Amino acid sequence: MMFKKTLVAATLGLLPALASAAELDGATLSLMWGLPFAAILLSIALFPIFAPGFWHHHFGKITALWTVCFLVPFIAVFGFGASAALVVHALIAEYIPFIILLLALYTVSGGILVWGNLHGSPKLNTGILAIGTVLASIMGTTGAAMLLIRPLLKANDNRKHNVHVVVFFIFLVANVGGGLTPLGDPPLFLGFLKGVTFGWTMLHMAAPVFLTALILLAIFYAVDSYFFAKEGVEPRDPTPDAPIALHGKFNFLLLAGVVGGVLLSGFWKPGVSFDVMGTHWELQNMVRDGLLLAIAGASLLLTPKQVRAGNDFNWDPILEVGKLFAGIFVTIAPVIAILRAGTEGHLAPLVHMVSDSSGAPIDTMYFWMTGILSSFLDNAPTYLVFFNLAHGDAQTMMGPMADTLLAISMGAVFMGANTYIGNAPNFMVKAIAEQRGVKMPSFFGYMAWSICFLLPVFALLTFVFF
Repeated sequence: MMFKKTLVAATLGLLPALASAAELDGATLSLMWGLPFAAILLSIALFPIFAPGFWHHHFGKITALWTVCFLVPFIAVFGFGASAALVVHALIAEYIPFIILLLALYTVSGGILVWGNLHGSPKLNTGILAIGTVLASIMGTTGAAMLLIRPLLKANDNRKHNVHVVVFFIFLVANVGGGLTPLGDPPLFLGFLKGVTFGWTMLHMAAPVFLTALILLAIFYAVDSYFFAKEGVEPRDPTPDAPIALHGKFNFLLLAGVVGGVLLSGFWKPGVSFDVMGTHWELQNMVRDGLLLAIAGASLLLTPKQVRAGNDFNWDPILEVGKLFAGIFVTIAPVIAILRAGTEGHLAPLVHMVSDSSGAPIDTMYFWMTGILSSFLDNAPTYLVFFNLAHGDAQTMMGPMADTLLAISMGAVFMGANTYIGNAPNFMVKAIAEQRGVKMPSFFGYMAWSICFLLPVFALLTFVFF
């Protein structure tokens, strides 16, 4: 009886901590709490260079180790209740919706097979990238990337120089192309949920997306033409000649269902939620996640095994993303909290950089600071941080602060292409390409590509729009 009373008292004593733990007070947090997150990023960057075999077999354990290195001292300082609430918040509010959406798009798109012998010429490759850039705003960057990366790799499996094809695919299809609608990229969808209208995003992002895509497609055509000519005599194509055919077409209906499920959670607000250790799990989000899992299951059941075999479909890419981002979403929490604290947090100098002496926003700095942080943090919460920092009210942001909202939107969407971890599809495309035998650049090697080709374009965008 005494044990039961003690247990009840302890549980009641934890309730205040559980109610507030989901929102960390960033003003009281040291930058030291961000070290485990930085360690995960460095592990992703360095292990594949210096110990690729070890990383390939143990990346999940390494990520888990750094996550434990964050949680153990966090429990010691803030208590088990607050730590459990932080993990629950990271899982329910961020990780579970994130991984379920990726899982659904990965599974459904993996059931669509473009069969036939495509020849990876500069014209064909540029055409595929252009189509993918358009589709990214309709079915999301993940959906478009997973749909087209396999046929693109098959078309170029006879080319010695094909790394640049995948790199520009990440630039355009996995990032820039998603900037036209809230369906395209998670940051814009979060803005939609905050009250930024569908029409505002399409109207104001149209010119930046069109200009950026046009420039990058032109650069890609020139680069691909150079490497194509460098090949000399076209190598023998290992893919047998066959007419182009599309299999698993009903999965397009399932993709429409995925889009519908995501939109449903944005428009349908029943006002019902369940409190789970301080995190509100809203009914519309639960229904959306359930629908997405059902759609993924339907795709697995209804798609013939030969179709997935033709795509060399397996679960390795989604497992890699799932393990890495589980650690990232937990360890990133204090970094995001410090940013949210604004001038009261230890990243105050960074916050001061986006405003002038009178407090007015500096749109150029909003573009670059949102973009740089989106390159290394998840771009969705980074978008929210700067959205709230600028003002937080959607009507004001769409009205007198429209240029600032445009800067935040462009930075979050476009500069997610700067690194492999800037946007989830980047890593998935990399994993699929490596499975198909493409020797993708390292973390820093990829950044060399983005610095060389993306940063000059972003500098031009700064001049044109801000």
